[in-house]
Amino acid sequence: MCSATLVVAAVVGIVISSVGCRGYHLGNQYLYRSDIRSVHVAMIESQSHRKFLGQRLTEAITKQIISSTPLTITEPALADSFITGRLLRESKTVTGETITDEARSLDVANRVEISWLDRAGTPLMQRQTVRLDFDAELIPEGGQSLATTQQEIIDRIAREVVGQMEMPW
Repeated sequence: MCSATLVVAAVVGIVISSVGCRGYHLGNQYLYRSDIRSVHVAMIESQSHRKFLGQRLTEAITKQIISSTPLTITEPALADSFITGRLLRESKTVTGETITDEARSLDVANRVEISWLDRAGTPLMQRQTVRLDFDAELIPEGGQSLATTQQEIIDRIAREVVGQMEMPW
């Protein structure tokens, strides 16, 4: 009698665990829209006096899409969707000085506006246009450079853009 109870309990446990996990999916392909398979990332417009910020941001977004999503990057004629953007503002502000007015720490900030549209021009992100503000602290005395600080911000923006491309839960 005791062994029959154990068998029934084991069978019930297996049935419950298999039915309970039926709706779960593995992999990142379920985080993104199934009707969109490819994307074209247009060059991010930049009015900045610092060279190549738009190109660096475009490259970072493209790499993040390739590494984190099932989408493929393609040319505009073949793409199901398009990412466009503008670098609205980039600034560098002194936040700490020495007695002789030398900059000890600076705040570097960027504001970017990004849109993800399908071929018909319909927005595909949760918000129609995403405006992102990111900043980072730069400490030249600690060996940091403006280029590495800007790259840190660019990488954070790229991760946030791809995060906004996920479907809502």
